[in-house]
Amino acid sequence: MFTPSRCIGCGYCMKICDHGAHITVNGAHEVDWTKCEACGKCAAECYSGALEIAGREVSVDEVMEAVLKDKVFFENSKGGMTISGGEPLSQPEFTVEVFRRAKENGIHTSLDTSGYAAWSVIEKVIEHVDLVLYDIKQMDSERHKEYTGVSNELIIENLKKIDTKDIPIWVRIPTIPGLNDDEDNFRKIGELLSLLKHLERVDILRYHKLAESKYEHTGQDYRLKGMNTPEKDEVEHLKDILEGYGLSNVSIS
Repeated sequence: MFTPSRCIGCGYCMKICDHGAHITVNGAHEVDWTKCEACGKCAAECYSGALEIAGREVSVDEVMEAVLKDKVFFENSKGGMTISGGEPLSQPEFTVEVFRRAKENGIHTSLDTSGYAAWSVIEKVIEHVDLVLYDIKQMDSERHKEYTGVSNELIIENLKKIDTKDIPIWVRIPTIPGLNDDEDNFRKIGELLSLLKHLERVDILRYHKLAESKYEHTGQDYRLKGMNTPEKDEVEHLKDILEGYGLSNVSIS
């Protein structure tokens, strides 16, 4: 990641980069991301912290060491541990082992997922899960594929299967103006959720821009750049639609 506001213009990264990824444009330091190999050499030597490797590999032991430090807090607050992402189901063996260890230590476990995974993977993970947080974005399969790159059939089918496992489900609906906040989409979501037996809560999550700077700092194109977060009263009618299908615990955040 590159944060221009931290750069002191020393030019050392340009000298040590083996790929020529660091360049000067109109007197300012920029990164040619087409040349960056993410080797981390420049980040390791960046005095000001303008360059950094985001994220690191950890072991199950390291995760549990951090989690167990808060065990007393979990017990007093009736909280627990959530594995989210990214997508935790893309690393199922790791996710299963962390959840298993958490349950051994009496910690409540939650899986935060998009639901896009083989059922054989999900089934193994939810054996160690107390609560499932599940995203539903778009009920039209073609539009879902257009926006996310995959169709929604597997996601919907997995949600129905999870509902047979006697595990509480909280459905979240990331709501993006002009993409999935239309009434027809919410009516279809309402129809689907009204069939679930173990649905405890539905959250309408208003679009926010927290990821925009991360995209910029990693040289990626942010397709929703400039879009604003809608006010709560602008999506209140969507909450009314869901409640019209008998869904009682619907919130806007």
